[in-house]
Amino acid sequence: MNEVYRQATLDDAEQVLGVIRRAYRSIGELKIEFAAVHADLEMVRTNIAEHASYVLEIDRRIVATISLRSLPEVTDLPFLYNFAVDPAYANRGVGSKLLAYAEEAVVRDILLSPAVVLATSAKHPWLLPMYERKGYVRFYERELGRDDKLVFLRKNLLPEVRATTG
Repeated sequence: MNEVYRQATLDDAEQVLGVIRRAYRSIGELKIEFAAVHADLEMVRTNIAEHASYVLEIDRRIVATISLRSLPEVTDLPFLYNFAVDPAYANRGVGSKLLAYAEEAVVRDILLSPAVVLATSAKHPWLLPMYERKGYVRFYERELGRDDKLVFLRKNLLPEVRATTG
């Protein structure tokens, strides 16, 4: 199995859209109002052109995607969004691998940010606890649709520096 992590290009837009549509189908069924639920090719192309979008390819097939941008109205830290894993690759650690790549190789090592932020629905049955198990901590909420909250979480990427005496 050949895995490649890389930044998406406009040539990837159709494959990325397919991954997003398949992954967000269940979120749409939960009536969660993420913009990605209604993704179309123009939205994906704009995202790739204007923001940093990353993919994980397995054997030359895009199986997961995640994007990165600024969200100054909430945080000065890098913000991860549009995280999607093709359901055919669910429960294989694919999402965890791409998330770790985005956190470590991109946000920590290239952007030199000490932390990263993402957000998810309060009413999603398993995403919030999953992110918390991965070290994310809630810090802010805002309305999402009529009956939901968008929960923002932060993860520290650098070990805390402890003052030493002596």
